[in-house]
Amino acid sequence: MAKTKVEKAVSSGFKGFTPGLGAFFQALAVNNDRDWFQAHKAAYEAEVRQPFGALVEALAFAFATQDIPLRGDAKRSLFRIYRDVRFSKDKSPYKTNAGAVLSRDGTTKGKGILYVQVAGENGAFLAMGFYHPEPADLAAIRRAIAARPERWLQTEAALREGGLELVWGDPLTRLPKGFEDFAGSPVEDVLKQRNIIISRPIAEKRLYGPGLIDDVVSFVTSGLPILEFGWRTLT
Repeated sequence: MAKTKVEKAVSSGFKGFTPGLGAFFQALAVNNDRDWFQAHKAAYEAEVRQPFGALVEALAFAFATQDIPLRGDAKRSLFRIYRDVRFSKDKSPYKTNAGAVLSRDGTTKGKGILYVQVAGENGAFLAMGFYHPEPADLAAIRRAIAARPERWLQTEAALREGGLELVWGDPLTRLPKGFEDFAGSPVEDVLKQRNIIISRPIAEKRLYGPGLIDDVVSFVTSGLPILEFGWRTLT
């Protein structure tokens, strides 16, 4: 009998996080210094990095079985816990969240991504789409929306069928130059966006078992239209 995605995830090493995940970051937020981290680095590896790497690789396997072009692995997909403090007034050396990216090229810099956050100030959540795209890429997406508004509106409708909505955050105050004629149109709001993304929270209890794999795959399957729209434009 063929294994389900969850059974394959378990056999690949991902069995879920433990409550030690949240406990580690709560303690780190209070003790954000090198001495504390070095004394608790084994806990970071056991509670955060190892299970998170297993989750990413289980997701990559599940996506491959469904021909979803998102790749990742434990080595490249997880963001480092070390902060870049060179240009920051906050010199705390460690991030107090844990995130990873899966993309078409398997790197965190891919165009069109799935972001998975399992701990942090904003809680655990999934996000997908085009976050802080290069100016030329954002301009290309806007031109594609303007050229065929009906196709974008079909994309939004497909997302709503999956219970998803665009995240309307940090928009421009006015339409970008060259798109002024779309004032009052159904695509005005999206043309003002700096990011084209969707998001869904992860309930804490879902972190503690391999069923998280199916939750992420379900989100990606429902949200794939937003990536496909951008990929057609940026290919």
